[in-house]
Amino acid sequence: MNDAAMAQQGIDGTRELVQRFQQATNKIREQVRGTIVGQDDVVESLLVTLFVGGHCLITGMPGTAKTLLVHTLATALGLNFKRIQFTPDLMPTDITGTDMVEENQSTGHREWRFIPGPVFTNVLLADEINRTPPKTQAALLEAMQEKTVTVRGKNHKIDKPFFVLATQNPIELEGTYPLPEAQLDRFLFNVTLDYLSPVEEVNVVDRFTKSVDMPPVLPCTNGEEIVQFQSLVRQVPISSNLNRYAVDIVRATRPSDPIAPDIIKKYANFGASIRATMNLVLAAKARALMNNRYHVIAEDLRTLALPILRHRVLPNYYAESDGVSIDQILRAMLDALPLPTGD
Repeated sequence: MNDAAMAQQGIDGTRELVQRFQQATNKIREQVRGTIVGQDDVVESLLVTLFVGGHCLITGMPGTAKTLLVHTLATALGLNFKRIQFTPDLMPTDITGTDMVEENQSTGHREWRFIPGPVFTNVLLADEINRTPPKTQAALLEAMQEKTVTVRGKNHKIDKPFFVLATQNPIELEGTYPLPEAQLDRFLFNVTLDYLSPVEEVNVVDRFTKSVDMPPVLPCTNGEEIVQFQSLVRQVPISSNLNRYAVDIVRATRPSDPIAPDIIKKYANFGASIRATMNLVLAAKARALMNNRYHVIAEDLRTLALPILRHRVLPNYYAESDGVSIDQILRAMLDALPLPTGD
């Protein structure tokens, strides 16, 4: 086979994978909507998280179907799913697993054997992650960044794909602990699960009070295919102008940066790091492909900036005293930032 034929074969393979990506994405949306009413923006954020290989923090009041949403999505993805209910007495080894001494039946000698914890899965639901102290929260750091767990000096690899969907209640509620900044920075998104509209609430009541059995959620893809989708997303092109625009968005969150607008200098203690820039570009690529586009546009970056930055920019005392929320600060920052001249 000559070089031209091999190149054409590669193009045809990519085209088929793109078609499969779009088909799978549409089917996943349909399956989730069969159980979850509304929250389409949150579902889109979770799918973007999946396709870039990141993790997502979901913030919402109790009773807003955070856990049901994650469980439904995991089933539709055809992935292994495990759940950890975070409580104040949860220990790090309850997450990672531990080594135990067991007697070898053939030799009679005692040996160490690793007992994997629930973190060894594809989709991990960290339910109410801010109900446990920071020491236990930190047990997820290595798994989220390196996709490994170290116990007694031995490294254990977590199979791909792996992503953490963590739910948390608003920090003002009793019995919650703030997540450390290092932990927050590991999350691609911080999405807010808000109350439904009156029409959607009527739909929920009607759907869940008429029948005990809900329609089954069918898997639409599998782990091997999702890994291929993650590689496909990274091939989506982005222009140098938009790359620079993504850099400017993140740099504008830093009060000491020359391009930071006045509202950031007034209300922000510190801004986001370069990890936020990389996450913003990757997420924009996934969003473009999910919207049947083969290149990133400025709207992708602006739409995704809020959930990517809201947990990475720390407001100061003046923002709190003036009653200015982080979302208001970031929206004003985006409005003050000049748009790129072209794609």
